[in-house]
Formats: sequence, C-alpha cells, structure tokens
Amino acid sequence: MIRRFSYIGCILVSLTAVFTGCSLVDEDLTACEGDFTINYELHLVTNMTTEIQTQLGTASNSPVAEALRTRLSGIFTDYAHDVDLSFYEVEGGAPLLHHERHMMDASLTSYTLHIPVHQYMHVAVANVDGNDEVSLEQNGHCATAHLQQAIRDTVESHRTGLFAARIPMDVKEGVDQEFNVELNMVSAASALVLDTLGSHIKDIRVFASGFATGFNLADSTFTYNFTPLVRAEKLNAGTLAGTPLCFLTVSLPSRDVTDTKSQIEDTEPFESETADEPLWQLKVYALRGDGTVTETVLGVKVPLRAGQLKVIKANVADDGSVIPRAPYVGAVVTLNWNEGTSWDIDF
Repeated sequence: MIRRFSYIGCILVSLTAVFTGCSLVDEDLTACEGDFTINYELHLVTNMTTEIQTQLGTASNSPVAEALRTRLSGIFTDYAHDVDLSFYEVEGGAPLLHHERHMMDASLTSYTLHIPVHQYMHVAVANVDGNDEVSLEQNGHCATAHLQQAIRDTVESHRTGLFAARIPMDVKEGVDQEFNVELNMVSAASALVLDTLGSHIKDIRVFASGFATGFNLADSTFTYNFTPLVRAEKLNAGTLAGTPLCFLTVSLPSRDVTDTKSQIEDTEPFESETADEPLWQLKVYALRGDGTVTETVLGVKVPLRAGQLKVIKANVADDGSVIPRAPYVGAVVTLNWNEGTSWDIDF
C-alpha cells in the first residue's frame, strides 16, 4: 500500500472593514456604521512532494527532481503576490458594487475596506499579476466574471499559481461579524520525463493540450471553449550523462472522469479511475539525425486536477517514437511527420 501525502499550506489575511455609509439601505449614515472582519486563507492542497518522490526518487532522476522542485516552487505555494477583491450585488444581474486590488507580497497582512452595509457575493482571486497567459475578466457582473486563458493557437506555460474563492456576505448593521474566505488553487502542472539513452535524437519539442481555457468565478466551474497547445518548458537539469529530459507545462486542469467519482476523493483528492478515452494529450516531436521529425501523441486517460502535479515517464526509441511506461497512457506514432504537414516545429 502506498502512503500518499497532501501538503496543506495557508496564508491568513485579516481585513477589517469599517462601514461609513449605507446609501443603498438608509440615508441616515450614522445609523449604518459597523465593523466586520474578513479572514482570507490560501488553501494549498497538492501532491507535488509525493509525486516527485514516488516517480523521481532514484539517483539518476535526482537532477530532474531538483529542477522540478525549483521551477514549481513559485507555482505550488501558499504565498500570495497580489489579490483582487470584488463585491457584487446578489440580485438584478449581480453588478459589481466595489472593487479593490492589493499587492500583498507577504504571508500575513491587513487592509481596511470602506463599503456600505449590504448583501454581497464576494469573489477573490490571487496571483493573476505576472501570469501573462491568464487574465481576470470581470465585465461588471458576477455571472460573467472569469479567469480567461489567452486566445491563441499556442500558449506558454503559466508563470504563477492561481487561486480563487467566492462567498456570499450578508453584512448587517450593528452586528459584529467575521467572514472566512478560503481561496483554492485552480492551476495544475504536468511533467514529461524522457529517457533518450541510445536514441540518437538531435532535439525534442513537447506540447500539451486538452486543458480548460477558463474558470467561472460565480460557480467555480471550468470551461473548455477552445483547444490551444501549451508549449512545454524544457527544464535545465544539468549535463550529467544519463540524466533524462524533463518538459513541464503549467495550465488549468483537464476534464475529469465522469460518473466514476467515489468518496475516496474526500481524503485523496488526486485519486481517480481511468477513463475510456484520453482526457488530455502530450505531443512529442523528435528531430532525427537525417532531418526527419517523428510525432508521438500520448493520450492520458487520468485527469489532471487543480493543485496536482502529474509526472509521466517514457523512453525515446532510435526512430524518435516515444514509449510510455504507464498503462493509462496510450501512444500514436507518425514517422516522417514533417513530410505530411505544413506546421513547422521550430527546433
């Protein structure tokens, strides 16, 4: 039996809001003053440590494991760089009533908010700044507020780990209240580790696809409106002979397995059954010595979930084809791929 570990980190942010006006409720401002506190917690549940130890625990994989830890230290972290706070009306189309942005750069901080006593739907998003590939689209209404993947055929891996939360807040006059807001991660990562010994391959490029392209803040659902390729980042794991190559993608999650979820997810959030068809893909392009390119499409039949790192290991054959080691990963190989397509891979 394999013992699994989930790392839980938190960042607490206490906000004390002093209400100095209630024009939405009563023109008598003195009767509407009140204090309330909002506690923000970045709740990080990830399998990163366990996945790296389980899949890359041998000495030959040590440089790859260290490179992954270094690159992902800014993704799977309970540290918030920036936070965006929106307060929406709960009825009548849920328009935006109040909005603030803050640069936190800390594990603990406090703000003072000045907004009227009212019923709100509160939405909070962390670490959007510096992501480059994902933007926060608010459009003035809660129902349409969402995180949006850049609309391009090919995108880069995300540079930050994104968190989001929503909570209804009925702020009452003259009542001491405290609200707790738990922000959960909406990012995920996958790593393809390739053993190229004996393959005589000159170069390799990797792309991934099948991930969500948006996240609706009002109901915490992912959307899949188009299918861009995510360019995998080749990590620098040193030049030691025999060290595998590692290609990392950071993205939104994949689709999940439908109608197969069980109660085990309450304590093992990254356990899943195998789907009948691939849920996401890795596309590997290997440049051979004769100038031809071999394409291998790896179809992964287990989901990639928010907060999860998935490490997939494979061998590269002399003809450039990629042979996965996991039973839940299938492979379709096209030799001399560059002779049958006009899409140019920049090697």
